Amino acid sequence: MKRVVVTGMAGFSPVGNDWQTIKKNLQDVKTGIVRMDDWDIYDGLNTRLAGPVAEFSMPAHYKRKDLRSMGRVAQFGVYSTELALADAGLLGSAELGQGQVGVAFGSSAGDTNAFVDFGRMLINQSSDGLNANSYVKMMAHTAPVNIGVYFGLRGRVITTSSACTSGSQGIGYAYEAIKYGLQQVMIAGGSEGLCATEAAVFDTLFATSVANDTPDKSPRPFDKDRDGLVIGEGGGALILEELEHALDRGAAIYAEIVGFGTNSDGQHVTQPNAETMEASIRLALSDAKLSASDIGYISAHGTATSRGDVAESHATAAVFSDTTPISSLKSYTGHTLGACGALEAWTAIEMMNDDWFCPTANLTHVDSECATLDYIMTEGRSIHTDYVMSNNFAFGGINTSLIFKRWE
Repeated sequence: MKRVVVTGMAGFSPVGNDWQTIKKNLQDVKTGIVRMDDWDIYDGLNTRLAGPVAEFSMPAHYKRKDLRSMGRVAQFGVYSTELALADAGLLGSAELGQGQVGVAFGSSAGDTNAFVDFGRMLINQSSDGLNANSYVKMMAHTAPVNIGVYFGLRGRVITTSSACTSGSQGIGYAYEAIKYGLQQVMIAGGSEGLCATEAAVFDTLFATSVANDTPDKSPRPFDKDRDGLVIGEGGGALILEELEHALDRGAAIYAEIVGFGTNSDGQHVTQPNAETMEASIRLALSDAKLSASDIGYISAHGTATSRGDVAESHATAAVFSDTTPISSLKSYTGHTLGACGALEAWTAIEMMNDDWFCPTANLTHVDSECATLDYIMTEGRSIHTDYVMSNNFAFGGINTSLIFKRWE
């Protein structure tokens, strides 16, 4: 088996587009949630809260020819990848086109504007407005395909369109591709573009926060006064490498991936299941050959939905009891769907390397129905640990757990 390390990381989030900005906001417990006044036009939509990426545009070296097949979802993915490749020292490398570099990347869906164009065709019975790139922007694998084309990759393309686990499955499957000797380098992660339709998905389930006049107070993962999740957007890319390959070229290493577990509930499309969540966590520990006591911090899925928080907390407690610190990045970014697995893995690694971990924003009184855990609340905590875990759980009962090891 090959060892797999992380040599590059980058992304875009509602609380910043680089680690120093993100860390400052986490230290200040400052979220990126705002009221979306533009959503007032949607009759029947209850929530007005979201976590947009405040500052994002594609740089000038992306020409019209490059951008014509990219909606916002793909743009987040491609630009995150460019910055991560530069961080890893691989941007522009001839190695990218030699077949040993692949991509495992996902999103919940493609670009919404392209869906609208096809919707107009069905409603107006006219294909006016469609062009050769409409489907490419809409398709579920728009991000990994655009990444592969823009950077000339000739390795495998793995599309992980699995809602909230798109990014974490991308990292996990990339890890396995390298671990089993199928690729030397993988670009891994996920992205998502903000759209009112995504808020409507959860709104119809009565799962969105409607604290519309106090955006800085929501979402509230694990809190007794939470009233639902908030949708966000963004993108994140991690560069994974086979260890010897990274060492041979003198690459800087952020962390080693030592464990990955994924499974499915096999019971319900939208209702979470604590038993299979727990099983996924145990699969990752088994893959890493670690015990629960080795993990020093858990990055929770922590969406701030009542059933999700309760199920996740009890699954976590079944493995870790109340001894392992845990917090949720989604309390700052909202639920970035396909991007969350990548953004949360990136953040967990950075916090491990800084020996500091953020609190869950807006968590003041833990819901009595949630299990007793070591919730990081109010302010960050200094912790030195060699291992962190990042968990995500998605519609369809898809569960993932990743374990990262400090690189000495």
